[in-house]
Amino acid sequence: MTIEVPTERIAFPDGFAWGSAACAHQTEGGNWNSDWWEWEHRPGTPCIEVSGDAIDHYNRYDSDFELLASLGHNAHRFGIEWARIEPEPGEISKAALDHYARVIESLHRNNLTPFMTLHHFSSPRWFAAEGGWASETAVDRFRRFAEVVAKRLEVPFVCTINEPQIVAQIGYQGTGFPPGAGENYLFGPVTRNFIASHGAAVEVFKEHQPSAQIGLVLATADYQAANEESVKLRDRVHHRMVGVYHDALRTGVFTGFGDDEELRGVGGTSDFVGVNYYTRTVIDVNERGNAQMPKPGAETTQMGYEVVPECFVTVLKLAHEKTGLPVYVTENGIGTDDDHQRVRFIARHLTAVRQAIDEGADVRGYMYWCPMDNFEWTFGFSRTFGLIAVDRTTFERTPKPSASYFAEICRANAIDPVVTASYLES
Repeated sequence: MTIEVPTERIAFPDGFAWGSAACAHQTEGGNWNSDWWEWEHRPGTPCIEVSGDAIDHYNRYDSDFELLASLGHNAHRFGIEWARIEPEPGEISKAALDHYARVIESLHRNNLTPFMTLHHFSSPRWFAAEGGWASETAVDRFRRFAEVVAKRLEVPFVCTINEPQIVAQIGYQGTGFPPGAGENYLFGPVTRNFIASHGAAVEVFKEHQPSAQIGLVLATADYQAANEESVKLRDRVHHRMVGVYHDALRTGVFTGFGDDEELRGVGGTSDFVGVNYYTRTVIDVNERGNAQMPKPGAETTQMGYEVVPECFVTVLKLAHEKTGLPVYVTENGIGTDDDHQRVRFIARHLTAVRQAIDEGADVRGYMYWCPMDNFEWTFGFSRTFGLIAVDRTTFERTPKPSASYFAEICRANAIDPVVTASYLES
């Protein structure tokens, strides 16, 4: 199966959520009290540059949301910064909470349904000093933070934690994200704490905001075996990275890392699962690191990801089947300086979304990553995912043609092949 740019009109279900997704640390700027800010400035850091002012979204959110609304979006996934809200243990900043309350008011004013993310990679420095997600106190600390937020910031959709597998893998098992522990044994306990923390946040929001829809956002890939001898390894890797979360969301049981453990608030209580999808992962026991690189001639992105929309169908169906939950695409996008490539990427991946729906996946919305070019973690500002370009000196926002193309889809709730062709030919 190959998914190409559609040649027939493809419509989406009524009420489909259309928008984009962003992260506070990558866009706001000045998040100096977080572990990521410290990581960027640490001697020997893998970051090629610091986040600094980022794109100054902290001050420009209202005009940014007006711009997104003008581009046809009806939803927006945004993040809040734990390090701003709780700068020291138990010390809550009313000013920070008031700021995010104004952010939510602006989203509503611009008819953008808010999807609020509680944790997107960055944590307060004090939390990191206590041991971060490997600490025995991590779940209780996150529960306290979630309760503060739930009492003050009312939203229709809450994403508890973004891509916990990436933090466990790159920050604790590896050395590319803070804290850079580089300890294989930490992957299991950190994964357990992330799942338990999701459950704690669900409990808190169900108490204080019973009408809010709560979900966990997962990094997903189509894990494939390069050959027969790699199948068992592929299955183990998939379970560690994705399956353990699917199991927990369905049953509440943390599986596959020794003794199984039932975790409070996790099983059967979430309202949706968020799927972040960028590429596939081909597992080969004969490859160093066990992951095959894209083959020569394959279409890739600035991140080196292989462009394979066909695999998007697989991960969407699997997320729905394994969890029994509705699915929102909480991230899908491409880092490229070729805007025609971005138009093709959007058309092909949305065709995959529609195919997944036709094959039984309950997909209810799509958030493109990301609205504006911003800080891409260790890669700095060198990776351009945005629908909108940002001048790093003036912070001026300039929509790219792909932003207008995506706007056509959002407004029509459909992909029009004539419109698509016009953008590819221009």
